[in-house]
Amino acid sequence: MCGRFNVTDDPLVQGLMEGLGMPLYPRPRSNVAPGSTAEFVLDDGGGRQLLEGVWSLLIEPHPSGPGYRPNPKFKTFNARSDRLTSSPLWKRVYPKQRCIVPMSAFHEWRDGQVYNIHPEGEAIAMAGLWQRYRNGDDELLSFTTITLPPHERFAHIHDKSIPLMLRPADFDAWLDPHFHNVDAFQGLMRSHIPAALVCQPVRSPKDLEPVGAAEVIPAD
Repeated sequence: MCGRFNVTDDPLVQGLMEGLGMPLYPRPRSNVAPGSTAEFVLDDGGGRQLLEGVWSLLIEPHPSGPGYRPNPKFKTFNARSDRLTSSPLWKRVYPKQRCIVPMSAFHEWRDGQVYNIHPEGEAIAMAGLWQRYRNGDDELLSFTTITLPPHERFAHIHDKSIPLMLRPADFDAWLDPHFHNVDAFQGLMRSHIPAALVCQPVRSPKDLEPVGAAEVIPAD
């Protein structure tokens, strides 16, 4: 995780944005992949904003035409939680450039079957980091999402990691650009399932038609 996600126009996403104190809703998107653009919530010192950025923290101008692409030398669409304070890249942005990526669900594949995964009765507040780029007259943003070590109850779906999904009690400190004491987030960095996860097999990331019974993985 996490290599695909979606955002739908539904009351759960609207409720998440209201919980974040945001009057705006992210635009619906299906099958968002690394290098695509999506919206996320940040506070750069001037209050919370819903802004669009490229999903991959390290990006560069596209060599074959206009636009930008992920840096091909490094995979930076996910940031491992155990490297946030040691990696030269992550430790530079972690203390002050944290964000939340609103999602309806993320996708994982097992034996060729794609699963649409989301908390039961909730949208996802995915923890992330962001960065601002300036290239000539261009100014754009990029972001990454944070992953935790694998969880024993989720490992049969994905045995490498599980995403860091925040609870409403985490929002204020996580988004505060003046709160630099990242040691306070150590409790979040353990592998955990904060809310029951619905793992629904679907036809494809673009066609979310169910193709079997959903499995519900209980919260810790």
